[in-house]
Amino acid sequence: MRQFSHAVRVAGLILAGLAGGAAAQGTAPATPATPPAAPAPSAAPAQPATAQPGSRASAATVRVVSSVAVEISGAVRGQIVSCPATLRVSPSAVCLYVQSPPASLRPLVRGKLGARALGDWRTAGQASSLPVSATPNGPLGAYVLLTALSDRETLLVVDAPNPAAAQAAPRGPVPVGVVRGQPYVLGRDLVGVVTVTSLGAGKFRLARGGGQPLTVTVGQKIAQLGTGSVELPLLPATDGRNLIFPLSGLRALGCTFTPAGQNVTVACGGASVGLRPIVF
Repeated sequence: MRQFSHAVRVAGLILAGLAGGAAAQGTAPATPATPPAAPAPSAAPAQPATAQPGSRASAATVRVVSSVAVEISGAVRGQIVSCPATLRVSPSAVCLYVQSPPASLRPLVRGKLGARALGDWRTAGQASSLPVSATPNGPLGAYVLLTALSDRETLLVVDAPNPAAAQAAPRGPVPVGVVRGQPYVLGRDLVGVVTVTSLGAGKFRLARGGGQPLTVTVGQKIAQLGTGSVELPLLPATDGRNLIFPLSGLRALGCTFTPAGQNVTVACGGASVGLRPIVF
């Protein structure tokens, strides 16, 4: 474990320069940036992700990072880990530990993303970066960064194209019913483990394979589980479009979640997904 932690710290130093160079590319990912000659100074550990429904740019960035991380984590069978403090990443960044070498992961990740991969991998030393869009051939929305920890281990990071701007983005209003300091998840971030369907009038149905569906109403703790009822630990909320669901409420579906730094791995039956909870 000590050797693994050391390897992650070293990878953070390697990726720090590439992450800075990738962010500097802005909306022109095809133009390689020159990585800095020395790693950036250690940054303070990232704070918990903050939902920003009032900021369109930051909310869009968080959505792209989250959706790409969800897809990639399933494809590469990655394990969520805390992002190294030496790595300049935004609060929405997701770091994955993968037991495969970068050479085998690069074509796998690019193939999974398809036309959302903008160009090809850019490599600088032991690190590589790939610009990604939210939609096929769309504008830059995120970067996938990776570097080798050993011959058979890789640190993979999905982050916003401009981490500094993402961290400085203004906070939006807190949705009605949300408790500050408590972790929540967006319904769309549960893709792959829980299917969330809007039923209208503030009602949402959450369903997972092999389990009874859970029907919740925004602003109400009592929810319907199959033909019975259950009390949720916190009120479900919405930003007007998306379900904002308390992380602890997933236990009503029989799901479990395992903390990994500021990220969690949510497991529902045989399916699991890595995500970063929202803390208002």
